Amino acid sequence: MTSSLPGILGEIADITDAETALLVAQSHGGVRVSIPPRAEDGHWLTDLLGFEIADRICRGLAVVDADGRLKGIQREVLPLGPASVLKSARRRAAHALQAGANPREAARIAGLHERTIYRMKADSDGGQGELF
Repeated sequence: MTSSLPGILGEIADITDAETALLVAQSHGGVRVSIPPRAEDGHWLTDLLGFEIADRICRGLAVVDADGRLKGIQREVLPLGPASVLKSARRRAAHALQAGANPREAARIAGLHERTIYRMKADSDGGQGELF
């Protein structure tokens, strides 16, 4: 890997370019995603980047399993990369949660990890109920 971006974002940057990887991070950074071994119509990656670029990424990230079948990526948390400014992201997450979004949706909207959303929720209710 030659990119300075973390994890799978670096691999995407190596397959395409850093701008594309940052676009992916901005769109889905911080949440679990699945990427098929070949691009599919209607998949978020294809909708975001177009079929040709998405297919290049899918094929570049795919691995061959022990049975010789091509496998994609399953339930991988995409790194945020430099796509997030923490204070404004937390504010977007809080607004999304107040509007009724679930933690996964709020994480995607805000560009934060799901774990961060759960920590924010725990901090907002003090982490414990009141005794008196």
